[in-house]
Amino acid sequence: MKDKITISISGAAEITHCGPSVIQKAMDVGRAIASHKDVQISTGATSGFPLYVAQGYKENGTGFSIGLSPAASKREHLETYKMPLLHNDVVIYTGFGFPGRDMMLVRSSDAIILGCGRIGTIHEFTVAWESEMPIGILEGEWSTDEVIKNIIDNSNRQNDLVIFDADPKRLVDRVLDLVKKQNSRVTFKAPNDDSKSFNEIRG
Repeated sequence: MKDKITISISGAAEITHCGPSVIQKAMDVGRAIASHKDVQISTGATSGFPLYVAQGYKENGTGFSIGLSPAASKREHLETYKMPLLHNDVVIYTGFGFPGRDMMLVRSSDAIILGCGRIGTIHEFTVAWESEMPIGILEGEWSTDEVIKNIIDNSNRQNDLVIFDADPKRLVDRVLDLVKKQNSRVTFKAPNDDSKSFNEIRG
């Protein structure tokens, strides 16, 4: 069975500051991802930009969507964090709050796509940056892409894994190209009779 690629989605839970095109663009990102049958998504199980991406992704009832909640339970997710459960095939209740949830969301994926967002989105960007994973930044009426460009310009570090694009489909395709190039360089060899066991390797 072919391994699925996981793209995590990052963006603002409250999008009134993002401009009139944000919902359409978010849903177009989801639709573009859904056109690739070997790709699943993960979100922070929240509202706003990630929710609309998930809605576009699940529009035809296909694909697999994972939600990672900062809450420790379904009740806490709904009552304390006041987050929805829409468009998720499974929700994992991490119990780690926003910082821990953000880390798990990014590190459990092959790539991340970011849209309009604020401090939480920037946090997820920096985790992805330090993890040296493909990062897609959706450009739009919002200022998030400009903030991230400024961070990169002042980082004094080269990174060829960050893509900026205003077109949702092209952004998704370019990010997936990077993921597939990375994956092609990763190989796994099953142990044979002559190889050391896991316990021997551990000592």
